[in-house]
Amino acid sequence: MDGLVGLLKVRVVRGINLAYRDARGSDPYVVLRLGKKKLKTSVKKRSVNPIWHEELTLTVTDPSLALKLEVFDKDTFSRDDPMGDAEIDVAPLVEAANASPEASLRNGAIILSVRPSATNCLADESHVCWRNGKFAQDMILRLRNVESGEIQLQLQWVSIPPAAASR
Repeated sequence: MDGLVGLLKVRVVRGINLAYRDARGSDPYVVLRLGKKKLKTSVKKRSVNPIWHEELTLTVTDPSLALKLEVFDKDTFSRDDPMGDAEIDVAPLVEAANASPEASLRNGAIILSVRPSATNCLADESHVCWRNGKFAQDMILRLRNVESGEIQLQLQWVSIPPAAASR
């Protein structure tokens, strides 16, 4: 196992136009996976446009791994229904953080832009920025394997100095 290289803070902001899985809508929640780590948001009752604003922090040992996101509809008496999934490449955020000297950056500076492509789930161009002393990336992901839905996320990278990681 590699050492810890940093923390990925993922703010799950909201869902947009998620799929209906029940007559009254859906009871969505989001599952994030990075390698073997798995975190979940709370369940939002009867909403296809849920607002979470929940921050989940994942430890990162291998920045080349994709962050996997899945949305489910919480069901009481049966298995939760899948409501789409997406994958995010965190490497651009990590690379920007490692390549850019923080002292020379002004707040709000765009370091890198990632365009939607066949290999990512971005609904729109996403920018890696230097904001309030942290490297951050806002994005809207189009969910796959579902009739509709997008998830808005804010990623933030926290580097761990090599000396601290080896303690």
